[in-house]
Amino acid sequence: MAKLNLCVLFVAAAQIHSVTPVLHTLKYFRTASSQIPNIPDYSVVGYVDDVPISRYDSKSRKAKPKQDWMNKITADDPHYWEGETQIGIADEQTGKVNIETAKERFNQTGGVHMIQWMFGCEWDDETDEVDGWEHHSYDGEAFISLEVKTMRWIAAHPQAFVTKLKWDRNELLNLNLKNYYTEICPSYLKKYVTNGRDFLMRTELPTVSLLQKTPSSPVTCHATGFYPSAAALFWRKDGEELHEDTETGETLRNHDGTFQMTADLKAEVTEEAEGRYECVFQLSGVADDIVVKLERRSIRSNARIRAVDADSEPASEPAAPTPASE
Repeated sequence: MAKLNLCVLFVAAAQIHSVTPVLHTLKYFRTASSQIPNIPDYSVVGYVDDVPISRYDSKSRKAKPKQDWMNKITADDPHYWEGETQIGIADEQTGKVNIETAKERFNQTGGVHMIQWMFGCEWDDETDEVDGWEHHSYDGEAFISLEVKTMRWIAAHPQAFVTKLKWDRNELLNLNLKNYYTEICPSYLKKYVTNGRDFLMRTELPTVSLLQKTPSSPVTCHATGFYPSAAALFWRKDGEELHEDTETGETLRNHDGTFQMTADLKAEVTEEAEGRYECVFQLSGVADDIVVKLERRSIRSNARIRAVDADSEPASEPAAPTPASE
């Protein structure tokens, strides 16, 4: 059976796939470390809907916005950034103490170590439902987490059981945490979303293309440059979505803040059946699909690129890529 080379054809379709509804999220990633060269001993980065909004680290010792629209918060709270800086300074000291405590718990005396916290909340702007989460890890392994709906601490490591018992008994701590995750965190999230709505609620359609490394490789449908991240990418045959012989990759962030994802078609496709397959991309909030029909035409593949390059003048040596800014 002949394998196909690929071309891309875009058409609009009315069918809507089950794209996950957009939930607004506020996340913070705190990292405390010891003896790791060239990185701050402590840092915290905040994200709204996976967009970086703020940063504090132990070198600058100052909380700073990562988006211009984050400065709108000072209209209601002129001392917001000073407050965030003081929180960062306090948490920096807490991180140092926690590392020493963890080293004692694990019978360690020195070396490179790292504690990470990930915490935040989500808000459904249609139902107004909120939820929160908090996870702690040590040296890259899960340590302890908080289940906000039940306010239960869950020890993910035997060495965390002592911490679980201690925190379970701390009623004031858990009362404050419940208030933060159900009231304070969602309140700030709503403010951030309102201030950054033009940026956060924008829509960008992707470039969608079909790729194939070799004639015997799976056909990869690649969508890149879309926003928001709530999207679906899948294969259809004769108008029916395929669930077998396909594999969808993770949604990944591009350097410009947009997203990309892939869907592989692993089924062997004959020349006679090629027109029956199509890749479909759907984006939350956009009515029309982007449909990429599989057709046998001459288009760039690895083998074809090599053949073209062999007939071309040698290219000049490319410059080294510029590292992406933080």
